[in-house]
Amino acid sequence: MIYNEEFEALPREALEALQLKRLQHVAQRVYHTVGFYRKSFDQAGVNPDDIRTLDDLKNLPFTTREDLRDNYPFGLFAVPMSSVVRMHASSGTTGQSTVVGYTKRDIETWSELMARCFAAAGVTRNDIVHNAYGYGLFTGGLGAHYGAEKLGASVIPMSGGNTKRQIVILQDFGPTAICCTPSYALTLAEAGAEMGVDMRSLKLRVGILGAEPWSEKMRLEIENKLNIMALNIYGLSEVIGPGVSMECAEGREGMHIFEDHFIVETIDPDSGDVLPPGEQGELVFTTITKEAFPLIRYRTRDISRISTAPCRCGRTFVRMERVSGRSDDMLIIRGVNVFPSQIESVLMGIEGLEPHYQLIVDRVETLDTLEVRVEVSESIFSDEIKALQSLEKRISKDLKDYLGVTAQVKLVEPKTIQRFEGKAQRVIDKRQI
Repeated sequence: MIYNEEFEALPREALEALQLKRLQHVAQRVYHTVGFYRKSFDQAGVNPDDIRTLDDLKNLPFTTREDLRDNYPFGLFAVPMSSVVRMHASSGTTGQSTVVGYTKRDIETWSELMARCFAAAGVTRNDIVHNAYGYGLFTGGLGAHYGAEKLGASVIPMSGGNTKRQIVILQDFGPTAICCTPSYALTLAEAGAEMGVDMRSLKLRVGILGAEPWSEKMRLEIENKLNIMALNIYGLSEVIGPGVSMECAEGREGMHIFEDHFIVETIDPDSGDVLPPGEQGELVFTTITKEAFPLIRYRTRDISRISTAPCRCGRTFVRMERVSGRSDDMLIIRGVNVFPSQIESVLMGIEGLEPHYQLIVDRVETLDTLEVRVEVSESIFSDEIKALQSLEKRISKDLKDYLGVTAQVKLVEPKTIQRFEGKAQRVIDKRQI
């Protein structure tokens, strides 16, 4: 089902004409309202007036996560704070949040994009949506909530956690659609089974799942255990939140990118050169309708591939494959962005720890796990076991408070973590995704 056929089924020629017009407008606006963009455009020797075709986009400079960090919190906002009606934030490379703002129109745009996502999944106003994405600064919960309401569906604002209570609500309220991370969908399935609930007999028929990497194998497992159709959704807080692209029920071969709001490129992550459709590269997005927090050529670090093949659903937008990896060292643990540098900053603030650590990421049953191994000094390692255990608990608490993820901390004796001549291999990711 197509929510907004006027735009979602636009002929490519008309769509590209619309993109160009909106790109020219947003380039002019950020150049004259955001000091960062004026400076970056000038340094690159380009002017908004130079944009005459969509191909000219490649001449504009990239925007990176580091740029967002350097302009924390509101330096990239293109409107006065009196026009900002909401702010969300996601984790940054040093623990400093990436802050995004929304005008009233931005919220309306975002709500429509999410309504499109639900419609693509076959959800209608007659459905009840169980929303188990986290509410708060994370964009997932409120993004899905407003989209489902825009569509006219009934929303259960469940948020994350409290799994047994979620099982009861799934039984009693009879939702027909669920929004959550793929790993949490499996957690619900297994928790329900432990409670003696036949999860396949629930009224659920479709899942809109995202916020973390997952595989086709995991999709089949979810569909089998919950008796639903599991569909992939993609988004980034910086770009708008969830709703940048969505898999449709008809195609299920990649996620349609809503190109009337976002221009997508794939680039070689090393050279920055634009790649043709079909080649795997790093996704780069330019927002062409956002008011409060527009982004020009934002490097997502997500690795994917763009397909221009037509889809039988009738949408004319290009599709992106599921993200296969990243071009930086960011980890996604249970939907939370975590950088090794963030963990390092916590560890190095604790006396007695050596600057040698390793992160082991794994998936136990359905949930991601994070183990932090860190060397201690000789004097600390010779302490009593109780003292070491107390220190491990303290580090684990500090990481939880700082990052929002639970980590098992293991203190090891000096010189036991492998040394590397080049770049240290800080992360061992054992997940099969």
